[in-house]
Amino acid sequence: MLNGKTIMITGGTGSFGKRCCYDILTRFQPEKVIVFSRDELKQSEMASSPAFASDKIRFFIGDVRDEPRLRRAMAGVDFVIHAAALKQVPAAEYNPHEFIKTNINGAMNVVDAAITTGVRRVVALSTDKAVNPINLYGATKLCSDKIFIAGNSYSGKFDTRFSVVRYGNVIGSRGSVIPIFLQQKKAGLITITKREMTRFVISIRQGVSFALQSLEDMSGGEIFIPKLPSCSIGDLAEAIAPECPVKIIGLRPGEKLHEALIPADESHHTTEQEDRFVIHPSNPYWRYDSERYKGKICPEGFGYDSFTNPVKLSVDDLVSLVEKFRSSEFE
Repeated sequence: MLNGKTIMITGGTGSFGKRCCYDILTRFQPEKVIVFSRDELKQSEMASSPAFASDKIRFFIGDVRDEPRLRRAMAGVDFVIHAAALKQVPAAEYNPHEFIKTNINGAMNVVDAAITTGVRRVVALSTDKAVNPINLYGATKLCSDKIFIAGNSYSGKFDTRFSVVRYGNVIGSRGSVIPIFLQQKKAGLITITKREMTRFVISIRQGVSFALQSLEDMSGGEIFIPKLPSCSIGDLAEAIAPECPVKIIGLRPGEKLHEALIPADESHHTTEQEDRFVIHPSNPYWRYDSERYKGKICPEGFGYDSFTNPVKLSVDDLVSLVEKFRSSEFE
């Protein structure tokens, strides 16, 4: 589907954006890949990397807070993958205005610009923290999800369609726990919030692959959720640095002990498939066919969270996972 098409990635210099750009360039034959981000240094570093030595890539400095700039960047674009966001939970608690400007106002700008310029499909990245949020970051991403789903009704007679991809913690992304633990291991002390804390985990490569597959499958209005393993933070610390003492620092502001990807309140319009769940829009004011997704409707009250998840990684599993991460500089 991407062959001969122009794809724009907002937040294209982030962990996900770089991997997505690389995969599109190496797996398909796109007309163009537009990297849209506000950091000129990261764009310069990315442009100088042999991994991105292609005449099909374009670097576009801009901010999702700036709708006119988005419209300019989206001119002639077929597909948009929206990965731009502010995402650090403690920072969001202290700087709520900035997170609202990027994660909520930015989402509205992406929707409006995509409809105005005739983009065909938009996939927005979400997070488990958008489910029953207790922190500002999760609340802004819940708003973002709602904005993108509702965008399908705003597009009216236009063909632009919007869907959302939601998954858990990305292994090795900026600010994620594995690089932090590896750094702390050098200092000889691991600090963790609580040993029993659990999280869903996914690699950058898996996240990109799932987003691209969802871009192909979407009809507009779905939230796609991959089936993922989960792990406890205590087991992860043991897998990375079994010889290091551990200091328990307690939950940070806005943190949950466990995360969820599907709330029980949305189980009645969620379909389970072999490798994913699809949350259908509850009030589709546009033409939407939920029957196109073969699978079974989840039972009333079903929830998908990291604590009750039947697929959990053992310490041995995590040792193998960390070794894979360390052996792949790009991941």
